[in-house]
Amino acid sequence: MIEYIALHWDDILGRTGEHVYLAFTAVALACIVGIPVGLLINRNEKLANAVIGVANVMQTVPSLAMFALLIPLVGIRDKNAILALFLYALLPIIKNTYIGIRNVDPSIIEAAMGMGMSNMQILYKVQMPLAVPVIMGGVRIATVTGIGVATIATLIGAGGLGTLIYQGIGMMNYPMMIWGAISAALLALLTDFVLGLFEKKITSKGIAAK
Repeated sequence: MIEYIALHWDDILGRTGEHVYLAFTAVALACIVGIPVGLLINRNEKLANAVIGVANVMQTVPSLAMFALLIPLVGIRDKNAILALFLYALLPIIKNTYIGIRNVDPSIIEAAMGMGMSNMQILYKVQMPLAVPVIMGGVRIATVTGIGVATIATLIGAGGLGTLIYQGIGMMNYPMMIWGAISAALLALLTDFVLGLFEKKITSKGIAAK
């Protein structure tokens, strides 16, 4: 095990870089789309149910099947993997944004209205800051899930740490397989830890103290 990482650390780092690119690009795009969608649907329950229902359906599609379904649209390799991971990341981000905004104490909103704040001001100055922990929870779930699913992306030529795992299995090279799996797990844990620190950083001190 030690000998393998000493001889192939550059390959492991390269595959880790590919993995980070796939997962983080997909989650970043999902945040750009999912957070605004979660904000838009929070005042329309029927629309919210429809949007979250569609996102739920996409979440139930097996990952390998999702990659296959997207081949006629975007082919194989990076674009396919990023689009699939993007679709998987939408549900937790949209749902947590919606739930975070909806669960803000109505008395706080009434107080803001009494101060003469507009709906937009209430959303961005009151509801959004209070919903940050819930929204970030969705982002963390989406990111960790994306890192896990991205290991399968090697089957469509997108690279990543899954390449080490599948090549290791095919070649009966257990150190390669194990280091691929360990690297993916450590990446997921490290990312969740960093996002947790970021969540604490952007959460208002009053909320964090509760």
